[in-house]
Amino acid sequence: MPKPVVYYDGACPVCAREIGFYRHRPGADALAWEDVSTAGPQVAPGLTRGSALARLHARREDGALVSGAAAFALIWSRLPGFRWAGALLSLPPVLWGAELGYRAFLRLRPLWRRAETRA
Repeated sequence: MPKPVVYYDGACPVCAREIGFYRHRPGADALAWEDVSTAGPQVAPGLTRGSALARLHARREDGALVSGAAAFALIWSRLPGFRWAGALLSLPPVLWGAELGYRAFLRLRPLWRRAETRA
């Protein structure tokens, strides 16, 4: 069975730091990590570069594509020490709230990107 694949924006300073943190955790080799910042127009089946850059995506082992808070739940569920958080985030009320928080972050992300490029 293939590994889950995480599609992330490596050109986003906040995103790259967070994914870098996860990639260096024990168990991170259970996931495939794909930086889409330099990808072509079609990243993967059902996922364009524009969509992949707009928010975090992950493809589960069964081929289903998830994004936002659900993608974080997938990542966390595979990392020892984070599995409890992945299980908690997978609960519908928690997932819905986390998705709202993630959407708020997405509105602020361009401000962080501009601040990083000026620094």
